[in-house]
Amino acid sequence: MKNMRFRSLPLLSVALATCVFTAPMMAFADSSVTVQGVTLVNKGRVAVGRIPSNLRDKFGETFGSGSGMSIDTKNWVRNADGTYKGSLWLLPDRGYNAVGTTDYRPRLNTIDVTLSPVAPGAAPEAGKEQSGVDAKLADTLLLKDDKGADTTGLDPADGTRHPEGAMPLLPQAPNGKISLDTEAVARLPDGTMFISDEYGPYIYRFAADGRMMSATPPPAALLPMRNGVVNFASNNPGPGESAPDPKDPTSGRQNNQGLEGMSLTPDGKFLIAVLQSATRQDGGDSGSTRQNTRALVYDAADPANLKLVHEYVVPLPVFTDAKGKTAVAAQSEIYALSPQTFLMLARDSNNGYGMKGDKSLYRSIVAVDVSAATDIAGGQFDADKAVAPKGVLDPTVKPAAVSQFIDINDSADLARFGLHNGAPNDRNNLSEKWEAMSLASVQDPKLPDDYFLFIANDNDFLTQDGYQVGAAYKGDGGADVDTMFQVFQVTIPGLAAK
Repeated sequence: MKNMRFRSLPLLSVALATCVFTAPMMAFADSSVTVQGVTLVNKGRVAVGRIPSNLRDKFGETFGSGSGMSIDTKNWVRNADGTYKGSLWLLPDRGYNAVGTTDYRPRLNTIDVTLSPVAPGAAPEAGKEQSGVDAKLADTLLLKDDKGADTTGLDPADGTRHPEGAMPLLPQAPNGKISLDTEAVARLPDGTMFISDEYGPYIYRFAADGRMMSATPPPAALLPMRNGVVNFASNNPGPGESAPDPKDPTSGRQNNQGLEGMSLTPDGKFLIAVLQSATRQDGGDSGSTRQNTRALVYDAADPANLKLVHEYVVPLPVFTDAKGKTAVAAQSEIYALSPQTFLMLARDSNNGYGMKGDKSLYRSIVAVDVSAATDIAGGQFDADKAVAPKGVLDPTVKPAAVSQFIDINDSADLARFGLHNGAPNDRNNLSEKWEAMSLASVQDPKLPDDYFLFIANDNDFLTQDGYQVGAAYKGDGGADVDTMFQVFQVTIPGLAAK
């Protein structure tokens, strides 16, 4: 968010490096967390809206919802009647891929938004509980490689494109296209954008017209390795492709657990990217030990040449699953408040509308502070030494502090908007994947530190009226999962419009 600046956000006063978050509270109330001496306040949901699951973009293909989001704060306007207008960029991932991947062309969608929020704690007018966000697809931009050719959502299998010019080794599908599984987007004032992906896991820079400009590989410890070489496969082979051998990397990012969260700091000087869960060597080979993920902090002064300046271990939230076992909530998105603090959206899996499981046991936005954490950038943990073998953190490393901020599953707050968590497993039950998050000012002189925190789901293109890659399809499970926006009003002292 280039048009906002960070004045000061002193240190997070809670140390929850290995905390266990318990079941969601059953009645809504303002929630707050103290981050570096400043209190962040969640005032609750103020708006909800949907985009129909069967919407098609200008290429005639089923619209893909929110794996990443970036609000265009330059054109964000508060109207005299208390409504707001603006636009945002919404990034889908690699297309409908219930059985293997397809030659879906990665893209970025522009959404025009009208926001009509209720006052915090107020109930929407009857019949308009989910019309507070009016979102319309305005445009779609295809993402091209550095030569201007189409990219693809196909699993790169065993394929790589050799380094050429300023471009490093890249994931390449058998059809010769660069493979992208895009997960987060951050726009720069000049219209260029950073997009992170899961295959690499890389950070790409694209021009405003969608053409790839540069690619930044992660530290060696995050690169997926098989049989002693980099292998970008995610074990989701497309038509005619073979599964990788072994199916999982021996080290580096786990399959489908790449750079899921990424955000520019408010001053635009730093880019923070976070791995969805721990690397294989750090316990990422098990859902119960994958807690210790990594946050990468890049100097973005030269956008074409990102420079890794810091790296920290971030402990993901832990909860008890339906079987009474310990589970780790993987992170799905971040929003940077400063080079040392960020919000992080984390959740469980396989529960919600469109899934067999109906009730989510963990969906939250937490505050992360790395100011007192050990900086491991460029050291032995970025080479061949695990920082958390079998999930046990090396005693020489202090992790980031993590604290609960917003419980997305709050039953009373959901009920005000006709939503729920759990049975009945209908369209008003929250869907499984909440993966996009961004922030825009309330623009109220009486509330100078208040912001709208938008989150959106990744609906996995689940519709019974779908069309992609030249063919119609019906999503598995029989559900029509809309793209949904939820908007919270929050107070974040220390951020101010320029």
